Amino acid sequence: MIISRTPFRVSLAGGGSDLRQYYQVRPGSVVAMAIKRYMYVTVNRRFDNTIRVSYTKTEIVDHVKQLQHEIIREAMNSVGLKGGVEITTIADLPAGIGLASSSTVTVGALNALFAFVGRHVSAEELAQRACGIEVNVLGKPIGKQDQYLAAYGGFQHVRFNPDESVEVNPIICSHEVSKNLHRRLMLFYTGTQRSADTVLRDAKKRINGNGHVKASMDQMVWLSEELRCQLLRNEISQVGHILARAWELKKHMAAKVTNSLLDSYYNKAIAAGAEGGKVLGAGGGGCLLLFVQPRQ
Repeated sequence: MIISRTPFRVSLAGGGSDLRQYYQVRPGSVVAMAIKRYMYVTVNRRFDNTIRVSYTKTEIVDHVKQLQHEIIREAMNSVGLKGGVEITTIADLPAGIGLASSSTVTVGALNALFAFVGRHVSAEELAQRACGIEVNVLGKPIGKQDQYLAAYGGFQHVRFNPDESVEVNPIICSHEVSKNLHRRLMLFYTGTQRSADTVLRDAKKRINGNGHVKASMDQMVWLSEELRCQLLRNEISQVGHILARAWELKKHMAAKVTNSLLDSYYNKAIAAGAEGGKVLGAGGGGCLLLFVQPRQ
């Protein structure tokens, strides 16, 4: 049996600039980190040539094209595996909370399936193939950061270039600074799950036709680069301010990035002493990330 463990991610700054509508004109930039919560994908040989896939439902089919789980279907097509397998997905966290569950499944499935057929592939190839499946084959209105963080893990600065190349560079800071940063970041589930597709489709339209949104995106990219530089200098005093500013800019991207409930949670956190924060993923629900002073 093959077992793949792939991390979820938290994006700190630059989210949205990984959309093709933005980076095809000027480079996008994201600072994000993998977290210790995972998607597990198992692949085992089946006694016959059928395919069994188990997730929130169970499918048993004779041919790959019959699979309703589109990510598993396209991952099997990408690997060239026709049948005779049993595949399961088990997650530490639910889908739709802004931590990149869809891309984490895609990368994990590719990783496990390639291992099953006896082929080792690099993190770069896993990320590229996952982007190809989600963006090009399935037409998801998403960017590239989720796939690259799932494939590479760690704490990364990722740059998305107009020629479709992607540069992944680790954020290297001292152990003490890294420990202090993690002590000051708090992650809360708002109790609301959502599909990111509606928000992201609106964002893509606005990037194409709204100069104000493009200007906001430029500022978000600048904040990502500034955050990267500060972290490399072992400085974290401005992280809260950068998160807060990025969240204000992100609200311009689409109509449903936030709502009255999310705004009330965020405002209560600021009133309680948080220095800044943001709703993760496309917005509209999911998880709230805060940067706070540690309790003395």
